[in-house]
Amino acid sequence: MTHRSSHPRAPHAPGTAHPTGKAVGGSAASIRPVRLAPGDLLRLGLLGIRTRTLRAALSALGISIGIATMIVVTGIPASSHKALMDEMSALGTNMLRAEPIPDQQPPVLLPEESIGMVRRIGPVTGVSAVANTHAVVRRSDRIDSHNFSGLTVLAAQRDLLDAVTGAVASGRFFSRADERFPTAVLGSRAATRLGFGEIAPGEPAPQIYINKQWFTVIGILDPLPLADDLDQTVLVGWSAARKLLRFGGHPTMIYVRAQEAELEAVRGVLAATVHPELPGQVTVSRPSDALAAKRATQDSYSSLFLGLAAVALLVGGIGVANTMFISVLERRREIGLRRALGASRGQIRGQFLTESAALSGLGGLAGTLLGILATVGYATYQGWSPVVPLLAVAGGCFGALLVGIAAGVYPSVRASRMTPTEALAST
Repeated sequence: MTHRSSHPRAPHAPGTAHPTGKAVGGSAASIRPVRLAPGDLLRLGLLGIRTRTLRAALSALGISIGIATMIVVTGIPASSHKALMDEMSALGTNMLRAEPIPDQQPPVLLPEESIGMVRRIGPVTGVSAVANTHAVVRRSDRIDSHNFSGLTVLAAQRDLLDAVTGAVASGRFFSRADERFPTAVLGSRAATRLGFGEIAPGEPAPQIYINKQWFTVIGILDPLPLADDLDQTVLVGWSAARKLLRFGGHPTMIYVRAQEAELEAVRGVLAATVHPELPGQVTVSRPSDALAAKRATQDSYSSLFLGLAAVALLVGGIGVANTMFISVLERRREIGLRRALGASRGQIRGQFLTESAALSGLGGLAGTLLGILATVGYATYQGWSPVVPLLAVAGGCFGALLVGIAAGVYPSVRASRMTPTEALAST
């Protein structure tokens, strides 16, 4: 007969070994490392920055200087470039002139509606015109009619100064009301020849004698570099010229402003647009040589910007990679302890990648702000309009982050491959 023990057997605890050798209540294979939430991974990555503040600050300073340099070396040349482009644009890089071929017999007359037709060309941004009235101007009616000044009297439209980038030295240009009455505006050399210095406000305006009629001088122009032939002319309003000087309304010179990228295309259709019946009798000026210089300058500056930005990012990335590699060597004990406590290789990689990205991101933000302030300050000091390329700002923020991640790949992989015994034994 078999006797049973009077003492009951104690139950086996879950996860402990049974006398037969089998695990009870679970197995070692079912134990998996805990996954880190993104917030936990970020805090873990920032741990190295918080505990090593001075080293982190110096490392961030390195990439900050690199990013700030990138923005400065792109922003300051961009500001200078814009100032140069504005000066070149002032030379008439987007202006064309159309006129009948001179000395034709009989003279070719441009249609009255040619100005409106040119305005309908898509890339055209501005059109104005002048016309020769063949009138004679004298300082006063006391001067002999055969002793005229030799100045040309032109009918001018109100938007002429916008088309030729002109300015008034004193007085004013034609308004909608002025152009209907006997008023005149003198070119700079014409004013000197007629003996006028300036139009003084509050004093009676001087008058000149044109075709036996008195015209009130309301303005004197500054010299016009883009249309120096207008400097020695007397301008009268378009409507007044038709009414008082028997002007027929046919323009003799049309000034056209167009988008620079489409300037050649506009030039190709301008003659046929101005005079559809006789396009061969219309001469159109070629684009200014300053336009070719401007385009060459733009291309060279674009290449310069890209090269400087690439070098600055490379220097910053090397600094971050060096910092992260040294950080791995110095923190081998920490890596060994975390691996011994069950941290997986992926968690070690994530920790160091996060730290590298955070370090680079903070440095990139600081460098971007520093670069913008330096660029704005220098451009203002030089009298330029500050220009900070958007590509440089985006590169400063996101480029630093990407470079930091790339720079942290090798150190993080190296750290994750350390075994606990190797990491602890090497300290």
